[in-house]
Amino acid sequence: MSFPVPQHDHGACIRGAMDAAESACRMQGARLTPIRRRVLELVWENHQPVGAYALLETLAKEGWSAAPPTVYRALDFLLRHGLVHRIALQNAFVGCSHPGEPHAGAFLLCSHCGAAAELADLSVDRAIAEAAARNGFSVTRQTIEVEGLCPACRAGGAGR
Repeated sequence: MSFPVPQHDHGACIRGAMDAAESACRMQGARLTPIRRRVLELVWENHQPVGAYALLETLAKEGWSAAPPTVYRALDFLLRHGLVHRIALQNAFVGCSHPGEPHAGAFLLCSHCGAAAELADLSVDRAIAEAAARNGFSVTRQTIEVEGLCPACRAGGAGR
């Protein structure tokens, strides 16, 4: 996931994400139930992290009889199968741009508009692993969250 550009076709973005999720679930022998699928679609609805209660509110407006445990179970499934990432700074979730591919989570978070972009850079992962190894540490999971301004907010003069 990258920051959207003005001509961004978000419908195609969501369709691609859902196709990749379906494929990843098939490969893992996992089932993307209707509620899991809808939660994932809502996570991908825009390029901003979304919280569990916002998801619950949207589901209720759509007529789903979902309770908080239902949403949290769906999110747990999506996390376990690498379809979403949790943004700890915001206690929220974003869609994974690389489902089915092992990778560390690194995110650029716009402090002005709230947009998020997944940073897929193996050199960052490698640098962390090497620094950890020099300290006798073995990395089992990592998430990096970097706050700043996205290209659109920088161009619009945010933060001045």
